[in-house]
Amino acid sequence: MPPRRIETGDGRAALAAVAAGDAPRAATATAVRYLLQLLVEKAPGNSVEMRVPPFGAVQVIEGPRHTRGTPPNVVETDAATWIAVATGQENWMDAAASGRITASGVRADLSHLLPLRP
Repeated sequence: MPPRRIETGDGRAALAAVAAGDAPRAATATAVRYLLQLLVEKAPGNSVEMRVPPFGAVQVIEGPRHTRGTPPNVVETDAATWIAVATGQENWMDAAASGRITASGVRADLSHLLPLRP
């Protein structure tokens, strides 16, 4: 079953709660998943796995599909960093250089897709 689609109003409300500070875990989870949903809409595909544990993971970018094991192109970050780079509050390259984003594989640089415009 595909994940539940997050409505724009709910996603924006969650992002606003996170931006205001001290958002409950549910709001952070919704904000992360909403931004992952926007990323999938912007760059559909199966060649890169974008992970934001423990809240979600999606596959994006057209190209070779992987079916088992660890994908060859993986990006992983924490929720706060994902929200910051996805909304343009922080630059992808700065977050990657500081080690808050780990990216492996030739397709794992998502900087050209960010920021997203929720």
